[in-house]
Amino acid sequence: MRPAFHRAIVIRPERGQVTALVEDDLHHMKVTLDHDGDVITCVEGEMIRAPWSTCPGATLALAETFTGAALDAAAGVGAKKQNCTHLFDIAVLAAAHARDGPPTRYDLRVEDPVEGMRSMNIARNGEKRMTWTEKDKRFLAPAAIAGLGYKEMGPWIASLSPADAEMARLLRGVAVISHGRQIPMEKQSDATRIPPNCHTFQPGQREQAVRVSGIHDFTTAIHGPLDGLP
Repeated sequence: MRPAFHRAIVIRPERGQVTALVEDDLHHMKVTLDHDGDVITCVEGEMIRAPWSTCPGATLALAETFTGAALDAAAGVGAKKQNCTHLFDIAVLAAAHARDGPPTRYDLRVEDPVEGMRSMNIARNGEKRMTWTEKDKRFLAPAAIAGLGYKEMGPWIASLSPADAEMARLLRGVAVISHGRQIPMEKQSDATRIPPNCHTFQPGQREQAVRVSGIHDFTTAIHGPLDGLP
């Protein structure tokens, strides 16, 4: 099997509560939302594994951002850059699936590039649903996105069904962050040199941030991300 970035997401709705978990090479996090069927009443985030010493502080921003928000409006609450973007994204997923019956699991895999080319896919509940091919950050396949870069995919994603759009956004996001596997650790361990795209990299946080976790390569691991969950 070719080396690859792996991510798993599991969303588990229950009566009045929904939990979402994410695990990948760099992160293992959990969000629990309590709700009354319409509005989020309580938010709890947990950093099980995070790359920076300052990441756990983002759980406070998460609670402030989503508490009191309508489930149907969670995707538009804003303030993503003040949050941990990974906690933020799974909180949005949790809200979107809060009224579901059974759990939902996503498994994503993005191969390391060979001569600039790589393949990536997403499976939902064990069924592979999308496979894309990319070369030098431009997509070759499927035909609907051929020639597009990450920032040009918005109109195509908006044309999809809600379920397919959700998967496309997840796969695009993983395609972007997976590039970190090709960056030497010493070049991605100074938070002051990274743009302020999340909680840890904001002024006042980045000066204090210390790298505490490296890359966990699931390609060679005995267990995959979130193994044992639905």
